[in-house]
Amino acid sequence: MNASVMPLANNTPLCYSINSPPFKYHPTIASAYFSSIFGTLGLSSNLIAFIVLLKSFQQTHSRSRSFFLIFLGGLVVTDFMGLLVTSSIVISFHVTHFNWRHLDPNCHFCNFMGMSMVFYGLCPLMLGAAMAVERFFGINLPFARSTSMPKRRAVYMVLMVWLIAGGIALLPLTGIGSYHMQMPGSWCFFNISSEGNDLAFSLVFSLVGLMCITVSFLLNTVSVVTLIRVCCGQDRSQRRRDYEIEMMLQLILIMVIASICWCPLLIYILMSVVTADPVRDEIVLFDIRMATCNQIFDPWIYIICKVSRLRRVKNLYCTNCAIRKSPPDQIPPAMATFCHLEPDPGSVGIHPVPKISS
Repeated sequence: MNASVMPLANNTPLCYSINSPPFKYHPTIASAYFSSIFGTLGLSSNLIAFIVLLKSFQQTHSRSRSFFLIFLGGLVVTDFMGLLVTSSIVISFHVTHFNWRHLDPNCHFCNFMGMSMVFYGLCPLMLGAAMAVERFFGINLPFARSTSMPKRRAVYMVLMVWLIAGGIALLPLTGIGSYHMQMPGSWCFFNISSEGNDLAFSLVFSLVGLMCITVSFLLNTVSVVTLIRVCCGQDRSQRRRDYEIEMMLQLILIMVIASICWCPLLIYILMSVVTADPVRDEIVLFDIRMATCNQIFDPWIYIICKVSRLRRVKNLYCTNCAIRKSPPDQIPPAMATFCHLEPDPGSVGIHPVPKISS
């Protein structure tokens, strides 16, 4: 950690015991333009994505798709609120250059921001894992779920994720870990340390995040393999899976973006506390900014992945798949139904397959 300008007194509040404002920092690493651009782009993107999801939810008649859209709505709301809370604090600091010790002598404001960083950081990862679990059962074990399961069950699951993430964010207030002022003085986060209760909370945060990413990867892989077998295998199922292809594509992109954005920070925290290496402020700041990009890129997945565009890609892929692998008179009925391929009515044993509405 960098030394602070002000000497620390014996009665220094806990959040200022490691880094105490005001700080000497280079303007390139603490810029109001960076925070303003990221915050504005992220908020506007999530607002557009929420409108897109709301219209999709009103138009859908599929129960599984309704469940998935509720999860996506929870993810959009979480990303929007996370950017709104954290960006407003950071931008206010860069514009007014307020002194944290004068504004927040008892660390209440700093603790609130640290809790927000942890809560809005873990929620997208946990929601991604919850969506992967829901899609795994919906695709691989469709009869394991009750056909009369109400939509409010998905709402309860989203609320449960928020409750668990909130409980983890409150741990430093109970003595397990601690929130501290971070360089360059515009934000607060938990103390990454290999000692005492700070070690325990650092392990909890990093391991929970990495576990969510691992669960998402494993379950999504199984679900994707199942859908590929339906499209280009010998599966005789007559159900159309275009909307399930759409949901899985969105879920895969959510997982990939979350992994790219969050793994550097989570792995760095884990390695730092396990090896007891000194924490470098510039690396933590860079990794935090990468993690923030997750909240900006996520909404564009919902905006870009529209059903009409996905169907064009699906039809092209399935048509090429059928031409390469099967003669026209040997296309499986399930593939013809899913891929919108019309077998030759005059072929032996092949009859026109009606398109089943989703």
